Amino acid sequence: MIAAFRDGLGRVRRATWLVVGLWLSTLLMAVPPALVLHGMIADHLGASLMADAAARGVNFDWWNEFLVQAAGVGQTFVPAIIGFAAVLDNASRIADQRALVPALAGIVGGQILLSVFLAGGVLDRLARDRRVGAHAFFSACGLWFFRFLRLGVVAGAIYWALFAWLHPWLFDTLYARWTHDTTVERTAFLVRLGLYAAFIAILCTVNLVFDYAKIRAVVEDRRSMIGALRASVRFVVRHPAKALALYLLNMLAYLLVVGVYALAAPGASAPLAAFAVGQVYIVLRVAVRLQFAASQTALFQGKLAHAGYVARPVPTWPDSPAAEAVAR
Repeated sequence: MIAAFRDGLGRVRRATWLVVGLWLSTLLMAVPPALVLHGMIADHLGASLMADAAARGVNFDWWNEFLVQAAGVGQTFVPAIIGFAAVLDNASRIADQRALVPALAGIVGGQILLSVFLAGGVLDRLARDRRVGAHAFFSACGLWFFRFLRLGVVAGAIYWALFAWLHPWLFDTLYARWTHDTTVERTAFLVRLGLYAAFIAILCTVNLVFDYAKIRAVVEDRRSMIGALRASVRFVVRHPAKALALYLLNMLAYLLVVGVYALAAPGASAPLAAFAVGQVYIVLRVAVRLQFAASQTALFQGKLAHAGYVARPVPTWPDSPAAEAVAR
């Protein structure tokens, strides 16, 4: 497990351009709605005295006035977007099953489609653990896009069932039953906290299975996503301790990044610093996402390193890096 984690770190380090590319794709996806929001704020402020007050610092009176009349992307301009509050708001939105602002649905959908498209190329690069050209990378992206879309339909159905059925049962039915006669607020809070932990554990387990389904699909060149999903379940069942321990270790790395961001994120009084620190946080979050994929791929290849599942292929012509250099 430790060896797979270290191997994953090495693979991510040797594929730094993936971190930069994914960060840039995230940034570019955010530019259009940011420009729209900028225009809405500029139109609302105009040349008023409120504009001068807003330029000097946070003006909550104007902010509330803007939100009352805002529509579309403007509804996302809430205090919760500032610094670490945005991370907490996103976590709360998932845990409490709060819906997205309708204006963000298309943006989030586009981001998901882009992630699905890039997933095949990213996993292929991390599994090979050597340089590949742009043509090979995007060829892998195109090859796996529709296969991962099929897998995504299955994943979406399962996640929908968890949020549509399991979440209400846990937090409406079960929580109400267990705290019906409770008079101590701390006890009710601990019960709800335990239910959150149980629900998140189930979500993480499902996420783990789908992670290895994608890895097995790419490494073994599987066409059937149902077959890849069944193979993923078999792998996790046969290696539960290492698979779960590695997932938890990666999760700790993510929580460390979140914790550092919580300490470093400035408030609304320093907008440029907040933007810079926020972008550093996004870069580190992308790196952790790649670390999840790289270390899990390393664990899978290490466990099934025999004739059919080579842990790290010996470069041979015409697939060696030297051959790619000659081709270029």
